[in-house]
Amino acid sequence: MAHKEETIGKFAEMIARAALMAAGWSGVSKPETEEPYDILAADPFSGDIKRFQVKTIRDRMDSRGYLTVSGRKNTGLPYTKADTDYFIGVLIEADVTKAYMFECRGITDYWMPKRNEGKREWIELKLNLDRDFLATIENEAEAV
Repeated sequence: MAHKEETIGKFAEMIARAALMAAGWSGVSKPETEEPYDILAADPFSGDIKRFQVKTIRDRMDSRGYLTVSGRKNTGLPYTKADTDYFIGVLIEADVTKAYMFECRGITDYWMPKRNEGKREWIELKLNLDRDFLATIENEAEAV
């Protein structure tokens, strides 16, 4: 039987892949070898391949007033742009599951910013599949 933490991690990766597909990313896949990223996907507009590291979000709303994601590797060092382009943080609670994407900045801890804080932007990835939205992206890509 899988360890609880492994189950949570694998679930988070599945949610992240589904969220990327719902947002129009294509070629969403996992590497066959151990890599510093968890997912590869092609940007829906440019077609550029991007690397994603998936982490579960720690809810610190009650104690500190924000959500946080560890930017550390198993070695304790931060992930850098050489390792991954983006993080996808997955919030898993009894009544809600959400996914947020944000750029790797080479730091050890990321926290969800308050509105209008500028650089530290977390973009929520919707988990519902909108067929009309996907058709719009497909039409825009064909026009380029």
